[in-house]
Amino acid sequence: MSKESLEPKKVVEIQERKIIVPSHRFTPLRKNWMEIYSPIVEQLKLDIRIISRRRIIEMRTNQNTVRHDALQKATEFVQAFLVGFAVEDALALVRLDDLFVDSFAFEDVKLIKGDHLSRAIGRVSGKGGEVKKKIETATSTRIVIAGHRVHILGSYERIRIAKRAISEIIMGSPPGKVYARLQRLASLSSSIL
Repeated sequence: MSKESLEPKKVVEIQERKIIVPSHRFTPLRKNWMEIYSPIVEQLKLDIRIISRRRIIEMRTNQNTVRHDALQKATEFVQAFLVGFAVEDALALVRLDDLFVDSFAFEDVKLIKGDHLSRAIGRVSGKGGEVKKKIETATSTRIVIAGHRVHILGSYERIRIAKRAISEIIMGSPPGKVYARLQRLASLSSSIL
């Protein structure tokens, strides 16, 4: 075996991605820029910059980029931050391969408008975010409720369980009933392992 075959091959083709930054996330982006910039440049070996006047983030591969999926991982990381996840939570998308972000609207579960939509959002959040935290803990996911959309970060199976729990609460199930079912599922999955 030659020494060249053991070294990782570098990405030859320069690829580029542009991400539009929503106006309400531009200030948090600027505050957390170094926490976002560092892993993208140091771990994924990509070039990244903000074009402030157009509110766009540009990323591209360069001659030092080794991973073929580096640009995709960086895009998922930045988009997760832009929908509202904390930098530490979004960074897990770079480090782990089996994590995803899934999003859905409250209206996808049940056609609701006005005050009914506000009540559904309140039921899913709970007093002081209690319901959301319990679902996150039981399913090992992270959940962001942004307007009338729900974003869930986790593994495919965990997202499915959290999505079902949130859907049941939107449909009107009492949170206590949903918690009990989640605890049964958690105990079953831990006994299988």
